[in-house]
Amino acid sequence: MKERVKSIESLRFIAISAVILIHTTTRTLEASGFDVAGFSWTLFLNQISRFAVPLFFIISGFVLEINAREENYWSFLKRRFSKILFPYIIWSFFYYYLVYNNNHDSLGEVILTGNASYQLYFIPALLIFYLTFPLLHKLIYKIKNKILLILIIVFGIALLYKNYYIKAFDFGDSLNATILAYQYFIFGIIAAKNKNVIDKLVSKFKLFFAIPAVFLAIYVFWEGRSRYLITGNYLSYYSQWRPSIFIYTILVGLTFYYLFEHTKLKESLISMFSKYSFFVYFSHVAVLELFWNYIGKNLFYVTGSTLGKAIFDPIFFGTVTIASFLIGFLLYKIPKINRLIG
Repeated sequence: MKERVKSIESLRFIAISAVILIHTTTRTLEASGFDVAGFSWTLFLNQISRFAVPLFFIISGFVLEINAREENYWSFLKRRFSKILFPYIIWSFFYYYLVYNNNHDSLGEVILTGNASYQLYFIPALLIFYLTFPLLHKLIYKIKNKILLILIIVFGIALLYKNYYIKAFDFGDSLNATILAYQYFIFGIIAAKNKNVIDKLVSKFKLFFAIPAVFLAIYVFWEGRSRYLITGNYLSYYSQWRPSIFIYTILVGLTFYYLFEHTKLKESLISMFSKYSFFVYFSHVAVLELFWNYIGKNLFYVTGSTLGKAIFDPIFFGTVTIASFLIGFLLYKIPKINRLIG
C-alpha cells in the first residue's frame, strides 16, 4: 500500500511554487534586458527559489524508497513510467504545437530531450533515475556507509563546482541534470530509510538549519549577481547547479520538513493543494505565456518606478500560481483526468 507522508506532499507545493517564482522572475529579467543592478529585487526572488528543482529530486528519491515494494525490474518500470510518461508526451505535444511552435527540432527529438518547453527537461532526467532506482534500492545499505556517503557528497560538490565555476557540462539540460542531481536523488533515498533519524534531527536542531538557510539565501543571491556582472553570462544566476545551492537546498528542505512534520502546518491547505503539483509543473508555463502576452507585458512597461518594480513580480507570480492551481482544481473534478494531464 502506498504510504503518504504529508510533510513530503507539502514540500512538493513549496518546490513547485519556487519553480513558478523562478520562471516569472526570469521573464522579468529578460524583459529588463538582464538589468540585474536595476532589478535587484527580482533577482533576489529568483535566486532564493533556486532550491526548487534539486528539492524535487530529493522528494522523488524519498517517495520511491518509502513506497518500494518487492517486484521485478520490469514491473517497477511499468508502474512508474505509466504514471509519468503519458502525461509528459501529451504536454510535449501541447507545447510543441500550440505554445512554442517554432521549435527547430523534430517532435521525437524534443520528447527525448525534454525541449518542447523549458521546464520539461526534468522529466527525462527523472525517468533516468527511475531506471537506476531498483539498483540503488538494493545497494542502499552500502550507500548508507558514512565514508561512502561522504565520498558521494564530496564528488557531487566537485562536479557542481566544475560545472559552475570552471566549465559547464554541455550534454543537454536533461543529461546535465541527471549528472548533477544524482546526489540529491540518493539523499532522498537515504532520508526515506532514516525517516525516524531525520525527525529527531530536525526537532533538536531546527534553528541550526533555519538560520544558516537565511544567510545562504543572501549568499546565493550575491553569488549569482556578482558572477553575472563579472562574466555577462546569464547562466551565472540561472543555474541551480552550484555547491552553495547544494547546501542551501538541504537546509531549506530540512527546515520546511520540520515545519510540515512537527507543526499544525501539515494539516494546512498547502498539503491539500499539493496533489495538483505535478499538473502545475506541466501547465504553469502555458499560463505564464498567456498572462505575459495579454497582461503582464503591458503591466511591466508601465511599472517603471521603484514601487512598480517591487509589486510587479509578486503580482506576476501570484497570478500564474493561483491560476495554475485553480485550473488543476477544476480539471481534477473529471474522473481519472490525472492519468492524462499529470
